[in-house]
Amino acid sequence: MIHEIAVLPVRPECVDDFRAAFDRVAPLLRRADGYQGHVLGQVVESPQVFTLIVRWRSLHDHTPMFEASEDHRVFMLGLQDLLSGEPTVQHIESTPVI
Repeated sequence: MIHEIAVLPVRPECVDDFRAAFDRVAPLLRRADGYQGHVLGQVVESPQVFTLIVRWRSLHDHTPMFEASEDHRVFMLGLQDLLSGEPTVQHIESTPVI
């Protein structure tokens, strides 16, 4: 399993609008092949920053598959005007803890 961790800097005056916009585009993420769940969190110390953690079956399911899709393009179009900068994305391969 892969965890995608995206840091999303939001324009301070758009925090509430960002939450609403994310709710509108989230179904595009949920229907992606290999999607296994997500969490959207707001950073306590910097409330204009959100962290999106998405569980993917494999790295391939996220990139190139979802990132190259029309759903991803529409997903990002729904958020981009509310962002104050480029999102940063990292992928973490998870291993079971015994």
